[in-house]
Amino acid sequence: MQTEFPEISPQELKQKLDENESVLLLDVREPSEYDIVYLEDARLIPLNTLPHHIDSLPSDQEIVVYCHHGQRSLYAVAYLQQNGFTDAKNLIGGIDQWAAEIDPTLPRY
Repeated sequence: MQTEFPEISPQELKQKLDENESVLLLDVREPSEYDIVYLEDARLIPLNTLPHHIDSLPSDQEIVVYCHHGQRSLYAVAYLQQNGFTDAKNLIGGIDQWAAEIDPTLPRY
């Protein structure tokens, strides 16, 4: 059984976005957290509601899942992988690491 789930570093994600690759950013935090800070064009689906929205996600597109530090998004990636989304990846360190390494203008909490 596979226990390692695909991950992507903030640097790798930034490169993909800079090159306009087709990536769906999936934010699995709570709406109150999203209100503080989010990545542009990200889609908010809180982790506990993910099963209700799985049919609306594209199975043929790369999905990068993020949360605050990367724990909830890891659960989300595991769930997506189990449901046939083979191109789902976890953003290492979540939005906090993104803010620290890529975009220091973003608020951190």
